[in-house]
Amino acid sequence: MSRLRTAARDSVTALQGLRLCAVTVWLSVLGAPVLADFTDGLAAYDGGDYATAFEEWRGLAEAGDTEAQVALAELYLTGQGVRANAATGISWYRRAAEAGHPVAQLNLGDFHARGAGVPRDMTTAYVWLSLAAEQGSVWAEERRGEIARAMNPAQIAEAETRIQALRP
Repeated sequence: MSRLRTAARDSVTALQGLRLCAVTVWLSVLGAPVLADFTDGLAAYDGGDYATAFEEWRGLAEAGDTEAQVALAELYLTGQGVRANAATGISWYRRAAEAGHPVAQLNLGDFHARGAGVPRDMTTAYVWLSLAAEQGSVWAEERRGEIARAMNPAQIAEAETRIQALRP
C-alpha cells in the first residue's frame, strides 16, 4: 500500500506548507467531518478492516475528494475490502489524475507505459508522467525521460498538446 502511504504523506506535506489562515479556510469549506472520515478510513485500513476503509472513502471519492479516489483505486486494484476490479481502480485513478492529484498521475502514467490494466500507450504515459513531474515527482520525471527516448517528435508534440489541455 506504498502508493496510498505516498499519497497521504504528500497531502500532509502540502497542507503543512499552507499558512494557518489557508488551513482554516480549507477546513471551513470542507468541514472537519470530511477530514475525519478520511482519517477514520485510514485508521480502519491500518487495522486491516478494509471493508470499513472502503465505506469511509467511497462517499468522499464520489464527492470529488482526490485522496479518497486514490485510496479507492488501490482498494479496487488489490481487492482489499472490495472485489478486485482493475478497470474500476484505474477509473478512480483517472478521476483523481484529471483533478490534478500527482500520485494518481504518476500511477496512471506508469500503467499506460507498462500496459497494465490499460492499453500500452507511450503518448498517454508521457502526458500523465509529465504532469506528475511538474508537481515535483522525480521518479515521474526520470520515467518520462525514458519514454521520451522511444517516442518520435510527432508523438511528443501530441503529448505536449494534451498536457496543455489538462493543465488548470
